[in-house]
Amino acid sequence: MNTSKKGLGRGLSSLMGEDANNETISQTSYSDTKIPLSKLKPSSIQPRRIFDKNSINELAESIKSKGLVQPILVRPSKNNLDEFEIIAGERRWRAAQIAQLHELPAIVKNLDDAEALEMAIIENVQRADLSPIEEAAGYKKLMEQYNHTQEALAPIVGKSRSHIANIIRLLNLPVSIQDMITEGIISSGHARAIMNSAFPEQLAKKIIDENLSVRQAERLAKNSKNKVKKIKLKPTDTIDLERKISEIIGLEVIISDNGKRGGNIKIKYKTLDQLELVTSKLKN
Repeated sequence: MNTSKKGLGRGLSSLMGEDANNETISQTSYSDTKIPLSKLKPSSIQPRRIFDKNSINELAESIKSKGLVQPILVRPSKNNLDEFEIIAGERRWRAAQIAQLHELPAIVKNLDDAEALEMAIIENVQRADLSPIEEAAGYKKLMEQYNHTQEALAPIVGKSRSHIANIIRLLNLPVSIQDMITEGIISSGHARAIMNSAFPEQLAKKIIDENLSVRQAERLAKNSKNKVKKIKLKPTDTIDLERKISEIIGLEVIISDNGKRGGNIKIKYKTLDQLELVTSKLKN
């Protein structure tokens, strides 16, 4: 994206001329295009995937009594010229349906996919509507599909490069932990604390079970890291030798090689009869 889009970092309030922190105001405050709800469709590039039903119901009640604070942002549908794709305001659209409105004020913009995703991320991030995982996935999509670098993306979305780098790293965690973050079970701070652990899922469970703070989670991860033992892999020829001896005596054999200091062979048996059988085979 070119540098002319840096202004997007100020958010949608500059585009719409309103304070993005308010949710409701008289509908007569706007003279923008009004579009029937039936002609509005969610966007496939919407970074937000989870919508809290309770908060939407609360917004619907507020809309019933006070109307809508600001128009939603849409672009003409690529597939149907009579429909519009919601870029910013899907939550308001959902609430409007519950409030039984028939149309919504909207600003129509001709945006390409990259611009639309930028707008959607900015609006949701500034409203704190995205989970850290949704935010990270949005940034990653902008970088991978639209060739943004972290440095170029930072002013566009109004975040520091380090913030973008740190939040994208959350996507390296196991999916189970990403789900915990999205559901609000643990915070992104907890997740970053255990990110470099050899067994983050076990630590995440301990964090939840013991209701640990982020600082406590950091200490937990540090202590667990110190307890992890380095596993020395056996040479292939040693493993092959174990297999051959096991086949001869009919019992499991473990060879420990200590290099120049020699080593030892361990034979596992369950009964004395098995041990006597091994003794007889060695005599022969």
